[in-house]
Amino acid sequence: MKREYPKQPIIGVGGVVINRGRALLIKRGKEPLKGEWSIPGGMLELGEELKAGVRRELEEETGIEVEPLECILVFDRISHESKRVKYHYVILDYLCRKKSGRVRPASDVVDARWVRREDLPQYHLTDLATEVILRAFEMMEKRA
Repeated sequence: MKREYPKQPIIGVGGVVINRGRALLIKRGKEPLKGEWSIPGGMLELGEELKAGVRRELEEETGIEVEPLECILVFDRISHESKRVKYHYVILDYLCRKKSGRVRPASDVVDARWVRREDLPQYHLTDLATEVILRAFEMMEKRA
């Protein structure tokens, strides 16, 4: 499916992994948001269940095996170029627990690292990504 100028919205999944008081961030290597820090994730594949997509994408991008726990937020990310829709994603971000693995950026990621809540502003995340990550910290604290 074409990502740029799609004929229909594309379903994306992301995973906010909270481990030892830190969240896992990635620096994107491709558009949209190329060169920006973000939540790891990607496109859902045909026939793939949501949580399976989260597990696959996080392992592909970061080398970390995760257990998706619950959905944090569902939202649209729509970008226009002139009057045309350049990108339209419907994204479901999940709270995840780390099961195993060591961080090793892969796939379309140029960097990945664990970040403490108080250090998030240094990564210039979008307002929405920051909100989702902060919600994930709160959700994980309630589970503890």
